[in-house]
Amino acid sequence: MRRLPLLRLPLLRLPLLRLPLLRLPLLLCAALALLSGCRYNFIPVIPAEVSLELPLRLTNATLQRQGGELLVRAKVEGPVSKGYLSVVWYSGDAELGRDSRYLDGAGRSAEFRLMAPDKADYKALLLYQGVLLRQLDLREVDSLK
Repeated sequence: MRRLPLLRLPLLRLPLLRLPLLRLPLLLCAALALLSGCRYNFIPVIPAEVSLELPLRLTNATLQRQGGELLVRAKVEGPVSKGYLSVVWYSGDAELGRDSRYLDGAGRSAEFRLMAPDKADYKALLLYQGVLLRQLDLREVDSLK
């Protein structure tokens, strides 16, 4: 039976690798260099495109007194479908009145007035098609004490 010759690696013929103290650290460095490569662990999922439509919102809404009247000014931003912007007036817990304005794409601002000669704590609720958008407060009398 014939013996096969041992395979000799060309790396072992280098003079530095014949020293036993240098063999192990060099082999460890080579193994770490091969094993520590940066790779993806997964393929990132690319989500479908999302169409975003911002909801209707009020900007520049104010409640203030002008003489014997209360004045609410409001401007609507965002997609406006034809509908009504309404206000509900309160003094404390008592409802004082309601009013509404028709808004469409061209008319995006509204102004509401209420006769209120007495000073009190007033609030106005602004609703668009029955959905509450904002509450405005005007405190003229310190009733919270």
